[in-house]
Amino acid sequence: MPQQLPHTVRRVGTKVAILAITSALAASTPFPAAAANSPTERASSLVDPLIGSSNGGNTYPGATLPGGMIAWSPTSTTGDQTSTGAANGYEYGATRVRGLSLTHVNGAGCNPGAAGDVPIMPFVGDVTSSPSADTKDAVYASNFSHTDEKATPGRYTLGLASGATADLAVSKRAGVADFTFPADRPASLLFRVSNSLNGSEDAHVDIDTAHHKVTGWVLTGAFCGRRANGGVNNRKSYYKLYFSASFDRAFSSVGTWHDSTVSPGSTTASGGEGYATGADRAGRGSGGWVGFDTAADNDVHMRIGISYVSLAGAETNLGQEIAPHARVADVAEAGARAWDRELSTVRLDGGTPARRQTFYTALYHALMQPNLISDTDGRYWGMDQAVHRLASGQRAQYSNFSGWDQYRAQIQLLALLEPTVAGDFAQSLYNFARQNGGVWDRWVHISGATHVMTGDPSAATLATFYAMGVRNFDYRGAFDSLVHQATVPNADELLDAGCPGQCVGQRPNLAQYMTSHYAAQDACHCWGGAAETLEDAVADSALAQWATLLGRTGEAKTFTERGAYWRNVFNPATGYIQARNLDGSWVTPFNPASDLGFAQGSAAAYVWMVPQDVTGLAEAMGGRETAATRLDGFFHTTDGAWSVRGGDALRYDPTNEPDIHAPWLYNSLGQPWKTQATVRQILDTAYGTGPKGLPGNDDLGTMSAWYVLSALGIYPRTPGSADLLLGAPLFPKAVLDRPGRTDIVITAPDADDTHSYVDAVRLDGRNLNRSWTGSALTLKGGRLDFRLGTDPNTSWAADPAGLPH
Repeated sequence: MPQQLPHTVRRVGTKVAILAITSALAASTPFPAAAANSPTERASSLVDPLIGSSNGGNTYPGATLPGGMIAWSPTSTTGDQTSTGAANGYEYGATRVRGLSLTHVNGAGCNPGAAGDVPIMPFVGDVTSSPSADTKDAVYASNFSHTDEKATPGRYTLGLASGATADLAVSKRAGVADFTFPADRPASLLFRVSNSLNGSEDAHVDIDTAHHKVTGWVLTGAFCGRRANGGVNNRKSYYKLYFSASFDRAFSSVGTWHDSTVSPGSTTASGGEGYATGADRAGRGSGGWVGFDTAADNDVHMRIGISYVSLAGAETNLGQEIAPHARVADVAEAGARAWDRELSTVRLDGGTPARRQTFYTALYHALMQPNLISDTDGRYWGMDQAVHRLASGQRAQYSNFSGWDQYRAQIQLLALLEPTVAGDFAQSLYNFARQNGGVWDRWVHISGATHVMTGDPSAATLATFYAMGVRNFDYRGAFDSLVHQATVPNADELLDAGCPGQCVGQRPNLAQYMTSHYAAQDACHCWGGAAETLEDAVADSALAQWATLLGRTGEAKTFTERGAYWRNVFNPATGYIQARNLDGSWVTPFNPASDLGFAQGSAAAYVWMVPQDVTGLAEAMGGRETAATRLDGFFHTTDGAWSVRGGDALRYDPTNEPDIHAPWLYNSLGQPWKTQATVRQILDTAYGTGPKGLPGNDDLGTMSAWYVLSALGIYPRTPGSADLLLGAPLFPKAVLDRPGRTDIVITAPDADDTHSYVDAVRLDGRNLNRSWTGSALTLKGGRLDFRLGTDPNTSWAADPAGLPH
């Protein structure tokens, strides 16, 4: 790393002097020179996939590529075959595994989450009983030590206490593995086809001894399928994952099992586990094994392809993506290069090794999704349970849309860095909606509408994509479809199925909402009336901005008015957002620490969830000064200490989404130096290296995207807009290298641990005395130059006339 260059501009000793020179910076005071470029360094080498694998981060360490279909990673066990140590199958503290599964979802919060399909377990010993009957994972699982584990982008290696090892590498839809076994022990690979994280309706395995192949599928789905509030509603299958595995050597033994029956010599088996829990599911399921003679050769090489369309699709994907005799090292190097290209969309200069690792790992996690579900031939399984082909001009069908989470930060980062992928993702969501009777589901997994969470995040997401310049999707058709969803009621919106956490209505009780102008707590058929109103107001405001850009003045007027419906759940008597009944009365008793009327958050957290109208919110609270003082109390205890780690229902929670934009609200309140201080505190204390390096669920890259954007000193002002709020960058220089667009260059030469405040900013060489950019920087690229200081500059960007709305 280069040494930090000497400061060419230092702070004048008094605030008075600072105020005197601020207005003349452009003409008279040069900014410090940007740091020199770092030596050539592979961005992939800076990533630690184990960050976030503990402390509820729910990341996984296994091998995957950017937007990849396959994600080959361990399934942990804590002694219950129907559960794991974490939502997505891997918890750093659970050092026992029952297989290496082919699919995963990054950072989702439900336990179990989703996927974890087809665990493949290298087993040392004789298979003498059914692995499905091993309900406590006492026999067909193995301990391991983290000293025998290595995770890098696109590759994962694990040594087991049994003496077996696995070395895995992947392409987009396929993978290769070297399994090694002790030479003096029986050796097998178990294909646990029915043992997905949420169980399975059915599963099947075939063993072809003549061609050294194992093929099969699992019929599964049910994200969050065992939640008490909506489990029965969501216990359904909506995809089949097919796999085809081939080996470089003959099998010495084969066998299958179904439930408790083991059948040595058998080559086919079927049967699912169901979607129950514990004893109701334990002991059920099917699979097969293949054994190997390790006396002369204890290494087994396997190639595997997967598909959501067909077995032929899995085999074609494998043949198209991985050469017949490719080694693990070859595939791993290709994967590392793919990640280098992806991660190099942001090139950093300077920063400590720990901060660079934290940053690039966050970027890695943020750009792992959306995930491919289309095969190399362009076919994919649709939400109508039929095979489809890509739309005209579409490069790939993507899925895994954690909308309620992602629309706040991850979507903006994707649009900024990978606009073509963003457009394909937008088209993918529109394709799903057309296959689903015009309904845009708020949480899509593979080809399934799971209904998880609340609000209408699809509207906010696609409006944001369009505002940020994404055009490679049918934006007029998508806009019309989302307007229809927001204005025309349907029967599902009056159902309570799945409520509160998985309500099937995507605009619950829409007729009532359009009449009352808020979601009534006692009649909304939603998770919480206050939260639903806030979410829909954000979505409608985003649609209004999109309509304006499209020249649709009628819709723009309508949705602008609806974007202000948040005012109807702001209770002046309490000063908080509060749920209301259909008759207009406020839901009581009221407690700002309570989540009554809200979804995964308290009234104290949700009161700030009005990013589209911060000025109006401040006025409702009594003015900007009053609002800023309240915001101070949201980030500090009564004695003035920071409170930004979560655990206090009255204060900021970095582990969940409703308030993650709150640190940036000071910009709109005329006190941007407090945004700078608060964001730096969160960056330095809630995030870091190691398994506990995320504050909570990564939620498909959302929390990681928050870190990336905040560390760059930028953050989206509101959904549906291309405006960026400005903070204090962590790094002396960052170049956002955007495909097909002009770069965005951000310099802050003084950036270090002590320089956490903004003294001045230039945008394309001109002084910028406001704490936000317009859309031009996002759409056309440009240069932001920051001069940072060690103390707050309370004059910069404080003029009420220049505040973001």
